Amino acid sequence: MRAVDIIMKKRDGGELSREELAFIVEGYVSGTIPEYQVSSWLMATFLRGMSFRETADLTDLMLRSGSVMDLSGIPGPFVDKHSTGGVGDKVSLILAPIAAACGVKVPMMSGRALGHTGGTLDKLESVPGYTTRLDEARFREFIARDGFAMTGQTDAIVPADKKLYSLRDVTATVESVPLITASILSKKVAEGAEALVFDVKSGPGAFMKTVEDAERLANSLVRTGQAMGKRIVGVITDMTEPLGLKVGNFLEVEESIDCLKGRGPADLMEVTLRLTAWMLVAGGKAPDVAAATAMCRDAIASGRAYELFIRNIKSQGGNAERMLSLYGAYRSRYRRDLAAPSAGYVQSIDAYKIGLAGVYLGVGRDKTTDPVHPDVGFVFGKKKGDAVAAGDVVAEVYGKDEASLDAAWKLVSGALSVGPTAPADAPLIIKEITAL
Repeated sequence: MRAVDIIMKKRDGGELSREELAFIVEGYVSGTIPEYQVSSWLMATFLRGMSFRETADLTDLMLRSGSVMDLSGIPGPFVDKHSTGGVGDKVSLILAPIAAACGVKVPMMSGRALGHTGGTLDKLESVPGYTTRLDEARFREFIARDGFAMTGQTDAIVPADKKLYSLRDVTATVESVPLITASILSKKVAEGAEALVFDVKSGPGAFMKTVEDAERLANSLVRTGQAMGKRIVGVITDMTEPLGLKVGNFLEVEESIDCLKGRGPADLMEVTLRLTAWMLVAGGKAPDVAAATAMCRDAIASGRAYELFIRNIKSQGGNAERMLSLYGAYRSRYRRDLAAPSAGYVQSIDAYKIGLAGVYLGVGRDKTTDPVHPDVGFVFGKKKGDAVAAGDVVAEVYGKDEASLDAAWKLVSGALSVGPTAPADAPLIIKEITAL
């Protein structure tokens, strides 16, 4: 077998066999196939696409390139949720303890902020002492005891994905639906999940800007996951505006506490409850979404979900008392207010511009080696549809220094639109695709 023949076959629209895909993946991981040939294969795949069988084979080969979490001996069901990325999307922090309180085990392997999207690991690590570097033994221990654990991808987990993602990032092939599917699913299956719920974001603040593109990705994830024997749900949700009222790292931990205490903002709670409900259905804990939603609400009202959140903070080394003492006070001293330029109604707050501004402020990063700051971000006092008078504070904006505020301000001010009439409502939950 020769790499050049496989590249030519895909370039001409052919369907690659499992053996041909294995030759590429194993050759790249071992170093016997050079980057320039793998780059050519990636571009051919980007342009020509893959069948669902090819995508499932690629996912499985990437999965088998490293170790898989062994959760045997722990009673399940094991269900996880993955978001394709957004702004203010702290759903994982809220969803995991709610699902655990309802009897679902959540083995969650999450990522870091990159570009305009936030990262679950960065948010959790803004809690003093909290570590997301868990070996398999501690991952198993926390899942068995607390019902969930939050970890990052290690070098031993899906090494093919780490190498291929880095190459995709510099070869303009990140947006390929089959390659995204294989990247996401290989990590999620490696963590031990038996069923998966995908939150596929659509809109300016998402990687998939249109509902059509989001639906293509959701279908790919659902059908490929189904081909791998998993129970899968794909939920397409709107990412036109930031989700919730707080965007940042510790700021989003604060808002997660609000939600778990039953006082979260309506948009964030709607998305969180829907995704968690589907986790319970996929895990066989509820017959339908309505019954599952009632279980989720009860887990919040009873305090069980919040108790598990605090237990996890302590299990993973976090100082829960210090975290609670910082609530409402952990803010950078560099602050400016975004004011309404005129009276009227907030028409929109552009999630993409807010996310990009957050990179300047220190919320996110342009490249994986960039540091992030825990005490910066946005606190919104007004959202879409709210009435404002001229000069009303729409958002408090916190930066790592004055220069960061200067750099971000054009994006921040350009994200706000105010008009004379109230805007029409738009659904947060756009479409659901299931394979249960």
